[in-house]
Amino acid sequence: MAQIAHTEGEANTSQARQEWSAAETDGAARDLLRRDADAFLHQSLSSPCVSTIAKAEGIWIEDVAGRRYMDFHGNSVHHIGYGHPRLIAAIKDQLDSLPFSPRRFTNDVSVALAERLAEIAPGDLGKTLFTTGGSDANEVALKIARAATGRFKTLSFWDAFHGAGFGAASVGGEATFRSHIAGPLLPGSEHVAPFHCYHCAYGHPGPENCALACAKMVDYVLGREGDVAAVIAEPMRAVPVVPPAGYWKAVQAACRKHGALLIMDEIPTGLGKTGEMFAFEHDGITPDIVTLGKALGGGILPIAAVVARNDLDVCGDFAIGHYTHEKNPVTARAALTTLDIIADEGLVERAATLGLAALDRLRATVGGHANVGDIRGRGLMFGVEIVSDREARTPDPQLAEAIYYACLGKGLSFKISSGNVLTLSPPLTIARQDLDDALTIVEDALRDCAA
Repeated sequence: MAQIAHTEGEANTSQARQEWSAAETDGAARDLLRRDADAFLHQSLSSPCVSTIAKAEGIWIEDVAGRRYMDFHGNSVHHIGYGHPRLIAAIKDQLDSLPFSPRRFTNDVSVALAERLAEIAPGDLGKTLFTTGGSDANEVALKIARAATGRFKTLSFWDAFHGAGFGAASVGGEATFRSHIAGPLLPGSEHVAPFHCYHCAYGHPGPENCALACAKMVDYVLGREGDVAAVIAEPMRAVPVVPPAGYWKAVQAACRKHGALLIMDEIPTGLGKTGEMFAFEHDGITPDIVTLGKALGGGILPIAAVVARNDLDVCGDFAIGHYTHEKNPVTARAALTTLDIIADEGLVERAATLGLAALDRLRATVGGHANVGDIRGRGLMFGVEIVSDREARTPDPQLAEAIYYACLGKGLSFKISSGNVLTLSPPLTIARQDLDDALTIVEDALRDCAA
C-alpha cells in the first residue's frame, strides 16, 4: 500500500499519519518500510512509503500483517480489479506463445490491439502508437501536434497532471511536478485557469457563467499567441471535477478557429471509469488525439497508447516514440484482454449505474452536513469536499485527513485530492454490497470526526 496515506502535495509527516502508523504498523512492516526508505530515492507522493502490501486481489489489498483494505484509489489502474483470473490466464498463455517482439518486427496481438482501439474510439481516431507509460504517451501526442501544425507552443491548464517527464511536466500544472526542476521547462508552454478555478469553485461567478468565461480565455490566448500547436487537457479533472455543460464544445471550437489540435488525456478517466468509454463522450466532442494508459494494462502490466486522427499520420520520416517495448506482445495481450473483459462484463454501463447510485446516496446522507461543501463526480470517480465553513467553502484539510485515517482504520483506502477532497475511485467490478459498505464507512467517519 505504498502512498496509502499521502495526500496530493504533502511533503511532511503529519500527526494523524504518525498516530495511525504507530497503531497499525507491526514489526515486519516497519522492517520492510525501513528497507524501502534505505533502498529507494525519496520523492513526494511515493517514497518513503507509509505502509506495505503483500497481496492484491479484486477490490482488496492486504498488508504483510494480513489487514485488508478496499482499494478506492489504485492509481487508476484497477478498472477490472486486481489479478482478474481471465487476464492472468491470457498473460500466461502469451508468455508461452510469444514473449517479446523486436521493434522492427510486428506481431498479431499488437496489431489486433491497435485495431480494437480504432474500433472503440469515436470519429476517425484510428492511428495508434504504444508507449510504456502515460507521460510518454502525452509527449508523443505533443510531437505529433508539432509535426502536423508546424508550431511548437502548447496551451494547458494550471492544476492539471499529464505526467512526470520534462515535456509532460511542462504542460502539466501541478507544482509538485514542476517546482523542483532547475532551469527552463519546455518552451512555449502556456497555461490558463481550469474550469472550477477559485472563482468557479467558491461562488464568485461574475456577470456570466464563470466556467464558460474560462473557455473564452482559451479562445483569447489561442488568438493572442496565434501559433499554438495544441491544447492538451483532462476531460474531467481527477480531483474530481466535472466540466460544465458546453465547456469542451467551446474549447474545441476555439481550437478549430485558431488551427490548434485538441489532445484529450484520458489516462485516468478512460476505458469506462466515468460511465462512458471515454470521458469526453459525456461532452459531445471528439478530440484530434486521445491518450490512454493506467487501466489499459489491467492493473498488472504497464502500457499506454496514443490514438490520433487518421490524417495525423505525418511523422513517418522520424521517430516520435522509439520504445523498445513498442509492440510488446505480452503487454498488448494484457490490454486486449482488458478491453474484452470491460466489454463482456458490461463494466462501462456498470460504472454509470453504480456511480449514479453512489452520488445519490452521498447527497442524501451527508450532502447537507455542515462540513461538506460539494459532492461531485461521474461514474465510479467521485469525491466529497470537506470544508470548515459550508457557506464560504473554506477547505478543511485537517478534518479531511482525520476522516481519511478513520476510514483506513475501518478497511477503506482512497486518496485526498486538493488537500480536502475525499476522492473515491473503486474498480468497475465492485459488488454493490461492497460499495454500500464503503460508503457507510465514509459517512460514519465524517460524522464521528466532525463531532
